[in-house]
Amino acid sequence: SEELLDSKFTKTNLQNKLQSSAFSVVHLATHSQFSSNPEKTFILTWDQLLNIEDLVDLLKRNNSNYSNYIELLVLSSCETATGDRQAALGLAGIAVRAGAESIVATLWSIDDFSTSEIMNYLYQELNKGTTRAKALQQAQLALLKKEKRPYFWATFVLLGNWL
Repeated sequence: SEELLDSKFTKTNLQNKLQSSAFSVVHLATHSQFSSNPEKTFILTWDQLLNIEDLVDLLKRNNSNYSNYIELLVLSSCETATGDRQAALGLAGIAVRAGAESIVATLWSIDDFSTSEIMNYLYQELNKGTTRAKALQQAQLALLKKEKRPYFWATFVLLGNWL
């Protein structure tokens, strides 16, 4: 795995990494915004906004070479699976159409601490060879044991291929 954290998380660095290496899982833990207006839809990098056209281009380029195929894209910022009347699934729906096989996304604003916990559980389960759907379910159940309020664990959904 490779981490692009803080000043290293730039549009250029992300493009270079996705084009030069094979990543079956890509996790974007940053702020984002969705709108039916493409000019108001973006993912925030360190130095600029990654607009939706750029994200689609990155995902399509990555998928044009099967060895660089993204099996799972995790969008763990607020409301990444929330859309509007014109695009029901928001950023997650756009990512599915662009070619990511599966997307973990959120339906409402997230809590940073519980999101970190659920992501840790998710990756532990995936590393055991658990299917994506079962891994997310197990992660949510593990967090449910600590926090009963659905706000903290129920926001996460899996789109696309559940295996």
